[in-house]
Amino acid sequence: MIRKIKVQGYRIHKNLSVEPNRKFNLIVGANESGKSTLMEAVALALTGRINGRSVSEELNPHWFNTAVVEEFIKKRVSGVPVSFPEILIELYFEDVPELQILCGAVNTHVPTTACPGVSMRISANPDYAAELEEWAKAPTSLLPVEYYRCEWRSFADKELTTRPKVLATAVINSHTVRTSSGIDYHMRQILGDQLEPAERAQISLEYRRVKASLSNTALNAVNTRMSSVHATLHNRPIALAMDQSARTSWEGVVTPHVDDVPFSMSGQGQQSAIKISLAMNRHAGRAKFVMVEEPENHLTHTSLVTLLSRIESLAGEQQQLFITTHSSFVLNRLGLDALLLMGHDVTAKLSTLDPETVNYFKKLPGYDTLRIVLANKIVLVEGPSDEIVFERIFHDRYGKRPMACGIDVLSMRGLSLARGLELCAALGKPITALRDNDGIDPDELRGPVDKWLKKGVRELFIGEVTHGETLEPQLIHHTGEVLLRDILGIADHADLLKWMTREKTEAALRISASEKKIVPPACMLEAVKFAHG
Repeated sequence: MIRKIKVQGYRIHKNLSVEPNRKFNLIVGANESGKSTLMEAVALALTGRINGRSVSEELNPHWFNTAVVEEFIKKRVSGVPVSFPEILIELYFEDVPELQILCGAVNTHVPTTACPGVSMRISANPDYAAELEEWAKAPTSLLPVEYYRCEWRSFADKELTTRPKVLATAVINSHTVRTSSGIDYHMRQILGDQLEPAERAQISLEYRRVKASLSNTALNAVNTRMSSVHATLHNRPIALAMDQSARTSWEGVVTPHVDDVPFSMSGQGQQSAIKISLAMNRHAGRAKFVMVEEPENHLTHTSLVTLLSRIESLAGEQQQLFITTHSSFVLNRLGLDALLLMGHDVTAKLSTLDPETVNYFKKLPGYDTLRIVLANKIVLVEGPSDEIVFERIFHDRYGKRPMACGIDVLSMRGLSLARGLELCAALGKPITALRDNDGIDPDELRGPVDKWLKKGVRELFIGEVTHGETLEPQLIHHTGEVLLRDILGIADHADLLKWMTREKTEAALRISASEKKIVPPACMLEAVKFAHG
């Protein structure tokens, strides 16, 4: 298994170091945080290929980190003779017997350490030193990659030309480009791994026999007639025969079918599910590293549940999975403890979470955990009505909605406050938590969650017991019954508290839409100030 990944100078990652989980890795991050780039870099170092082609064939100037290139140009223009930008990807593996052929100390780890590993280095080719220096006299942001070389080596400093069998890799991406024959490169690779050598040989021989038989059947009459036509220089007969060269092998014409429909014509969700199942099939026993891009794409909720169950059941101890996702359902179902939160050259793990909390979120897969994970600042409130009223108070004070200030207000909707605070504490997220007192002393309510609170970062605000147990009596106390009836449009003969308690969301919506402002409860106003900062 991969125990450490280092990516330097590749696309968005200037200097990234990741220590992945041994089994599941759920890679989550905001747009442009480098999730797909990390997956691409790992696949590059494992297979020496990208998009089905060798690294040298696909190499282009846009692979290089723009900040590194800009710094290089700036220094060269000012006369500083710095080296040309490079890309380095290193994968450090567990020290197990089957990987000993990759073991060595030729890596950038400090202090020097020997372990199995592979590296992909893309650097200026010294054979073109003169051409590179001539180009550097008037450099541009597009590096002359024609003068670069790609070195794929093991930590034992041995050159790799093809992927070692011990690094069998499957890449599943519903967006991969199909070949002209209707199956993309990754699918062909997965299918190839399902076949034993004897099976491949048998299919190949039978395919050659079938092609040869056409010469004695369908082509026979044509060849008899053509034999009388002397079209060659030396009057030798010409004939039609099936091409038996390697470029017309059976792999190019045999295609999988799903319920009698060609694979390439199946739905994209079905294609993605088939790729994942084939790659993770224990019978194949070959794909040690499985990378899946957004398994939720093109799938209904029911299909996604089925696919995730399949992933969980197929995942073996000798497979390491890397999965990018934008789905809270995927994140909750496969486990928050597998989370790798991506930022620019930074990753965070949730290995400190209590196993009970991980199981709690697995049982609550519909909760929008991803909003907590990705938000800069979080406000946790008890229900939709609290969320609506909080946003109105925030807008009245600062003239903007919380989201415009980078603050996400999230209703707990049954989520345990303690679990939510533990998750935020593990992520180091600033959080404003707001809850009713329910007739209990605030100090008593704060006690069980105090270990996850941090003054100035994560604070809990609770309504005063003397002004009512929930939000509704608090609003009546602070705003006053007369003004609140006017805002809500409630007649004098109606029981205001009973109506507000029964119609919580409707009351909150009327407060939100009213031209008149309420007088906010003290705890909610303090929470608004704290959240804004």
